[in-house]
Amino acid sequence: MKKYKLLLYALASGVLLTPGWFVWGTGLFLLFALVPLLFVEDYFYENRLVQRPHKVILYSALSFFTWNILTTWWIFNSTAVGMALAVVINTMLMSIVFWLFHITRRNAGSGPGYFGLIVYWLVYEHFYLNGEISWPWLNLGNGFMNDIHIIQWYEITGTFGGTLWVLLSNILLFLLIKHYVTHRSLKGHIATLIAWITIIIIPVSYSLIRFYTYKETPNPREIVVVQPNIDPYNEKFGGMEAELQMEKMLNLASLGATENTDYFAAPETFINDNIWEEEMRDNPSIKAMYKFLEQYPGAQFIVGLTYYKSYPAKITSTARLIPGTDIYYDSFNAAIQLDSTDNIQDYIKSKLVVGVEKMPYTQYLGFLKNLTLRLGGTFRSHATQDYRESLFAPDDSIGVATVICYESVYGEFVTEYIKAGANYIFVITNDGWWGNTPGHRQHLGFSRLRAIETRRSVARSANTGISAFINQKGEILARTKYWTPDVIRAELNANDTYTFYVKHGDFVAKAAYFFSLIALLYMIVRILLKKRG
Repeated sequence: MKKYKLLLYALASGVLLTPGWFVWGTGLFLLFALVPLLFVEDYFYENRLVQRPHKVILYSALSFFTWNILTTWWIFNSTAVGMALAVVINTMLMSIVFWLFHITRRNAGSGPGYFGLIVYWLVYEHFYLNGEISWPWLNLGNGFMNDIHIIQWYEITGTFGGTLWVLLSNILLFLLIKHYVTHRSLKGHIATLIAWITIIIIPVSYSLIRFYTYKETPNPREIVVVQPNIDPYNEKFGGMEAELQMEKMLNLASLGATENTDYFAAPETFINDNIWEEEMRDNPSIKAMYKFLEQYPGAQFIVGLTYYKSYPAKITSTARLIPGTDIYYDSFNAAIQLDSTDNIQDYIKSKLVVGVEKMPYTQYLGFLKNLTLRLGGTFRSHATQDYRESLFAPDDSIGVATVICYESVYGEFVTEYIKAGANYIFVITNDGWWGNTPGHRQHLGFSRLRAIETRRSVARSANTGISAFINQKGEILARTKYWTPDVIRAELNANDTYTFYVKHGDFVAKAAYFFSLIALLYMIVRILLKKRG
């Protein structure tokens, strides 16, 4: 195969991997997107006596770089360095996984090789999902966010089931096409054809039946979601007085409220006026919200805020010294619930954005501190909490998962709120950092996946992104426009049942660790046997 064809095939895979992350696209492309790249790998496998294995990394890097840049270029609007690092690190890790698959195939045969591709990729996605440095935006299973009719089975497997589906489909389809191109017939590969058709039809059929037969148990609460639309760059953090921001938000809330309203939801870090924990109830913004709630005595108001807590010594790893004193403090990106009681319930964001809200591996990367700060990042971290909790209404048992921004990308992480008693998911976020790009629309799509996995209704309040109501099947019931002050109201059903996925989490990916070890050991044994014989 000529070099230009190898390049075109690699580029084709990168382009075909892309549509699932756009509102105009579909994840169905993922079911065959890797086929061109598998042909590239197959060329180097068939010519392994004269072609070096490192070339597979180069061609796969072209595919994965194309995919990454086409889908996540919008990070540039927030941080150019962050965008570059996300694209480069993702491309590098994906290419290494694909190269490891090629090495396994070279040394252990095609069967173990393709099996290795599946389990290695699952391990990579899961490890990256849970690592100190984490950017799982492009996990393959996320690419079906627009195809909720065919992924209702995520209530069983989560998005890792989607990743497994994609890899199986691509490998079987590649084997069929290769055999047909070589022999002009599928004779001898009928079993492969049946297997491919089966893995497509069964999940889709189950999903369609589940979608059209699933009925929510009636247990409604009236929820009002506010989208203040305060510019995060020019107004939110200093350009507009806190009093004016609060006035704007409460005026919108009153437009959507009725005497039956149970919940109000406002965005992430909406209150950001130097609040210390011990003085929280005396803060003017908090007082204004309590006064507002006097009109709706049965309602709860959930809002995002940044607050601080002081210590007499450095008692946490994230605590920082107040200059000129011997007092330390932590900062928190949190959500609080205000209601008819004096008790302010809170949840602290625990999945932080790398480079913006935390610096990973500070004990090893201290030499980067000055560079990081000059580039507009951070070399410290907000404090987090090591468990999930729900915020409960004082007069009934309804619990709300206050999922803050980036946390909504993490499937198993969100299930921990459900186990803590959440009957609803509230996603509070501020997506205006990325401008009017695919970023805020992709972020909305992840909330649809969480709704299906947990069978929880979702109320989403975005300061400058898209606010929405999503039902337990992942359907968007109502939504706002981008960059428009707005308020929406709906009745959503609470749910207290656990899906299989809530109970068992990312079992698909966790099983892959064991099978990856088997594949690697098998390859090593084969290599040793070849050297001996």
